Amino acid sequence: MMGSNDRTAKIKSVIRVSTGNFLEMYDFMVFGYYAAAIGRTFFPKSSEFASLMLSLATFGAGFLMRPLGALVLGSYIDRKGRRAGLILTLALMSVGTLSIALVPGYASIGLFAPILVVLGRLLQGYSAGVELGGVSVYLSEIATPGHKGFYVSWQSASQQCAVVFAALLGVGLNSRLSPQEMSAYGWRIPMIVGCCIVPFLFLIRRTLPETEAFLARKHRPGKREILESIAANWRLVVLGTMLVTMTTVSFYMITAYTPTFGGKVLHLADRKTLIVTLCVGISNFVWLPVMGALSDRVGRTPLLITFTALALVTAYPALSWLVSGPSFARLLIVELWLSFLYGSYNGAMVVFLTELMPAHVRASGFSIAYSLATAIFGGFTPMICTYLIETTKNLAIPGMWLSFAAAIGLTAALITRGMQATTSAGDASAPVNAVLAG
Repeated sequence: MMGSNDRTAKIKSVIRVSTGNFLEMYDFMVFGYYAAAIGRTFFPKSSEFASLMLSLATFGAGFLMRPLGALVLGSYIDRKGRRAGLILTLALMSVGTLSIALVPGYASIGLFAPILVVLGRLLQGYSAGVELGGVSVYLSEIATPGHKGFYVSWQSASQQCAVVFAALLGVGLNSRLSPQEMSAYGWRIPMIVGCCIVPFLFLIRRTLPETEAFLARKHRPGKREILESIAANWRLVVLGTMLVTMTTVSFYMITAYTPTFGGKVLHLADRKTLIVTLCVGISNFVWLPVMGALSDRVGRTPLLITFTALALVTAYPALSWLVSGPSFARLLIVELWLSFLYGSYNGAMVVFLTELMPAHVRASGFSIAYSLATAIFGGFTPMICTYLIETTKNLAIPGMWLSFAAAIGLTAALITRGMQATTSAGDASAPVNAVLAG
């Protein structure tokens, strides 16, 4: 039995490790929420659609650096420790955010503006490439027996705090500033707020203890050994990437893309779309730990199969119903349904991905799989949806994109079905590795 002091220490560790995760997601959400204003500020105004697409492409560009960050920083974490790596990623993310917040607009410095913003996004993406993996692995290694799903779910749950906070700040700013003021300078305020909380987050993470699982390992593999092991386990990385595709596409669709979709496509007020995003963040925060805990009892795979199948068959009909009569109420209902699907799936998926990877390359393997999925699919979801709507003139087409991602996740879940008889005991890695790594 775990004593009250041990339980308190565990809770404090969960909070400390999740704080930097908050900043990583907060910065990404702010960029997505104000993509239209950022596009008008930093890119030539040839057309509203062109500037928006360039802004969303810049948002997605950050994800292209994630695989590189996963390789380099992931191997650093597997060699030097979970704590040291998490402090480093927080520092890199802070520099990227500060550069975007302070860069003058295109009207002031011309092409230097978009170049500097893209560089800031690339640095953010580089650090984020291993942030999620580092946090998830840390939580999995401090989890008590039989509760790994519940512990690891707080990686994603902490991100929802960022979604809620960014949306609340946006609602407040839109209530006080005019649309013209928000476009001119108001969007910078959330960026600056993110920079202001960095010292507090550093202070918290500096007190983070190293995990016992890492300290107990006698052999610390070098970078080359880690890369060779990742290459030998490429099937696991591919399977992990497929599993993450459903998560990353659905998450960025219901959070970062919602203000753009609600404002530009459905022509709803910015304040209303941010309120919907706020509700989505709260919904995600509830469902993630609930379903993570449920996966500890019933296993990961049943949840993965059930909720990818539901997303596959309901995403497009839900979006079609929404666009047939756009309103605040319909947008809220559809987004909350998609939030339920996302939270239920991801609550089981993230912990399963930590179990899938061999222990000595756990941070690297997790981060590479996750970053590949976000680089290929999730990070460009806002841009892809915008492009598909423009070319097809079908306002519900983002539902088809989500169904496509769900089909990929369902395929991966079906591959793993029957491979982990011990899932409910909290470790599915052994049977899956035995089948896929050889």
